[in-house]
Amino acid sequence: MEKIIAEKNMRLDSFLSKHLNIARNQVENFIKVTGVFVNDKKINKCGYKLKQNDEIKFSLVLEKEEQKKSYEVDFEVDILYEDEELLVLNKPPYLTIHPAPSVKEATLVDWLISKRYSLSNLSGEHRSGIVHRIDKETSGALVVAKTNDAHSKLSLQLQDKSMGRYYLALITPPLKEDITIESFIARNPKNRLKMKSGDKGKYAKSKFVKLLTSKDEKYELIAIKLYTGRTHQIRAHLESLSRSIVGDTTYGFKSKKDKIIRVMLHAYIIYFTHPKIGKKLFVKAPLFLDMQNILNAQFHREDLNEKLSTDYILDRFNSSI
Repeated sequence: MEKIIAEKNMRLDSFLSKHLNIARNQVENFIKVTGVFVNDKKINKCGYKLKQNDEIKFSLVLEKEEQKKSYEVDFEVDILYEDEELLVLNKPPYLTIHPAPSVKEATLVDWLISKRYSLSNLSGEHRSGIVHRIDKETSGALVVAKTNDAHSKLSLQLQDKSMGRYYLALITPPLKEDITIESFIARNPKNRLKMKSGDKGKYAKSKFVKLLTSKDEKYELIAIKLYTGRTHQIRAHLESLSRSIVGDTTYGFKSKKDKIIRVMLHAYIIYFTHPKIGKKLFVKAPLFLDMQNILNAQFHREDLNEKLSTDYILDRFNSSI
């Protein structure tokens, strides 16, 4: 166990971040998971106020052991495409992609390991095979690399935008028209759980296309293409239009009557060039039952079947702004 003395009055997480030279969010996870002893009293509060000459004891070994904990894998994941180089999976909602100190359940990486897949290791042991991520509540298509060569080439495609996804979202209220948004996205200074679209941060571009308006005209099914991959990009851009995704209470969806417990956002079609054979692939991820049931209730079945076809969605983007 390491021991250091506080040089001045300051927050515990700020002090450790500076002393250990690691990101503050990593320190926050470390404090919450393993705890830190201040004057021999265990502290799990990141904002604990240190006083000058306080004695801080901690063990980074505990953090590493926590990350190695294994959790029971009691779920399955649908495989949409597989060969010797890669997998395309349909990630269920509520499933976290990879282990972290704050994650207390089995992850997608745990599932991959349980199936004894040979995976790339370019992203490290805890992110084996993971080329890109999807938020925990969001479902849909995800590419996993089996080889380092495939991982490297797919990562380059992410950077040059030759790899991408078309999302489906159920929003309220409907958009006035198809629209492309270009802005900058940064952490919302008033709510650290949110991102904010504006004139500061990282450049972001999204295209939104109208598909279907609900029977009562309160909701709309839209398709989205991302030209950049910023955190909460779709949600922040919709908020800038005074729209929100159904189920997304963080970004404004409010309803006492509906019992929708997750964001109705799905990575529907993923496209990329196969890293070995050079062929461009389009893989569609079927909707999960929770989202499908809501769409069935809000729209006519025959209209849904038409608008959800791969050809229709690709044509709409090619013919839109």
